[in-house]
Amino acid sequence: MRYGCILAEKARMPVAMMCRALEVKRSGFYAWCRRSPSARARDEVKLVVEIKASHEESHRRYGSPRVHRDLKARGRRVGKNRIARLMREHNIVARKKRRFRKTTDSRHEHPIAPNVLNRDFACEGPNMKWAGDITYIWTKEGWLYLAAMLDLYSRYAVGWALDDNMESVLVHRALDMALARRDVHPGLMHHSDRGVQFASKGYRAKEAAWGMVCSMSRKGDCWDNAMVESFFSTLKAELAEQMEFETKEEARRAIFEYIEVFYNRKRRHSALGYQSPADYERMREASVGEAA
Repeated sequence: MRYGCILAEKARMPVAMMCRALEVKRSGFYAWCRRSPSARARDEVKLVVEIKASHEESHRRYGSPRVHRDLKARGRRVGKNRIARLMREHNIVARKKRRFRKTTDSRHEHPIAPNVLNRDFACEGPNMKWAGDITYIWTKEGWLYLAAMLDLYSRYAVGWALDDNMESVLVHRALDMALARRDVHPGLMHHSDRGVQFASKGYRAKEAAWGMVCSMSRKGDCWDNAMVESFFSTLKAELAEQMEFETKEEARRAIFEYIEVFYNRKRRHSALGYQSPADYERMREASVGEAA
């Protein structure tokens, strides 16, 4: 097994150094190379390459469960424990999540809607329950604020917007994007925190004009909007905390790529059977069509 590790890494690291680190003789490694390795050993070397390719394609965001699902989707038949073992042995690790501050200002005089959602995140189809919130991203040019709207059915980021401040126009733009790209009917539940942006008169009027049912979290309870909190946490762990943005424009481009190219269309979610939000919606739509 140690010889197999050296063989898999020899293009990147000196053989002599790896032999010393793994406490094997260099002559023994070369003798092993001259022998015909077992079918399993050859497959393991190939599998490590495939694991690294999947890991790198996710920008090193995937841990072993998502790498396993990714390889399985590509037709690779391999056990999840084997994937986890090889990732440990080759130090292939996912980026870690970190805690982040909230940006909610609920000290205002606007009316507060009841918590209609009440942590019932399940729904039978798209555009039945949306949830929104605001977070912040640091750049060397200052803070950049991100408002996002998720469809709780698939966790698809249906609308989002970036700006230099947290004025109400930020959440208006995120909602406008969602309304432009989705088929909305009266009765759609719109959940958010108690922030002044979501509680403002203009924003509530837009919700009412589209026939939305307004719902707001209880004061200081992040679990009431857990899916959006999780989305922001994931975005920060997998993108913002791994990069040092020189400019706000650089951050804008990176966030666009993360949300629209990776998160919505490629990132595998454990709660969706390790499918991306877009694939999950397509699969469910196809199954409904077949049943009809």
